[in-house]
Amino acid sequence: MITVKGSDKLTYRKVIETCYCDINNLSDLLGKLVGSYTALVGAAGELNKIALSSKSEINRTLDRVEDLGYVIDEAIKALDCSVCNYGTYCKVKSGTMKPHIVEKHVSTEIHRDFISE
Repeated sequence: MITVKGSDKLTYRKVIETCYCDINNLSDLLGKLVGSYTALVGAAGELNKIALSSKSEINRTLDRVEDLGYVIDEAIKALDCSVCNYGTYCKVKSGTMKPHIVEKHVSTEIHRDFISE
């Protein structure tokens, strides 16, 4: 059990479920950030083609692209950390379950559910 200040005790399962939710949210956020990055790069390219665009407008757009690139880097680092934690949990859980799995029962279940149809 994990005790969180000011709240009830949480099970490790609940903590890892929130971690999994965080991974999904970070993945969604990363996808949106990359979409915005792509749009900004495209906008900078289009501005560069327009004769009336000033050099400062193009530079400001490229600064935004660079800033967003740093945000994307941080999102990737956070996602990497979360995925590693989740992976560790899965490995520990699988290692704990492995000695209790009876191969004959699994084989029988697979045969019953998939092969005999």
